[in-house]
Amino acid sequence: MDIQHSDNGKSGSFYIEMDGQRKAEMTYYYKDETTIDIDHTEVAKSLRGKGIGYQLIEEAVRFMRNNNLKVIASCSYAKAIFEKRQAEYQDLIK
Repeated sequence: MDIQHSDNGKSGSFYIEMDGQRKAEMTYYYKDETTIDIDHTEVAKSLRGKGIGYQLIEEAVRFMRNNNLKVIASCSYAKAIFEKRQAEYQDLIK
């Protein structure tokens, strides 16, 4: 599945579209020039249990590392992943 990314400089999302509809999405907004807050993650029931949410996080991690960004996760799912994998993502957590 192809994960797409949109960013308007104030907020953005990583998402998967199927049949013209977003079936999975993780949204974020910029708290400041160097920090994003991942505030929501949602995966359609038909895609749950396939690691799609984690794939969205991994895309966000690549984006943050490529753009020297830090993260605060107010989304409970994202927060749990960043806490669980804290050693891997230590460079990103603000």
